[in-house]
Amino acid sequence: MDCSEGNWKEKLTPKQYHILKEKGTELPFTGAYWNNKKKGEYLCAGCGAKLFISDTKFESGTGWPSFYEPAAKKAVEKKEDKGMFMKRTEVLCNKCKGHLGHVFNDGPEPTGLRYCINSAALKFKENDKKGDK
Repeated sequence: MDCSEGNWKEKLTPKQYHILKEKGTELPFTGAYWNNKKKGEYLCAGCGAKLFISDTKFESGTGWPSFYEPAAKKAVEKKEDKGMFMKRTEVLCNKCKGHLGHVFNDGPEPTGLRYCINSAALKFKENDKKGDK
């Protein structure tokens, strides 16, 4: 997908646009993927880049899809976020720079990280029935 501003508004839903471009956050337990147990890949809703895989997804109890690491080291970009009167680390798609969520240091092994991602920032691509990853 072309990442120009006009194209984003044409291709995305209002909710996707709000999260990816305006750094919004969906309410917990409301997104499509917070409780998704299917095997597959999580892609950027803005540009289609592969961001996370189901093998690194875990139940965090937060109501947002949570992963302990991205699909590849360069899949996401981390940026300091001082908004909302707190210091956090924002997670962006490395390809289109769309806002995905935040990363915290309270995740499980092997990384100890919790990538807390908005469902609306993602598209899910289920593995085929043969079990391919």
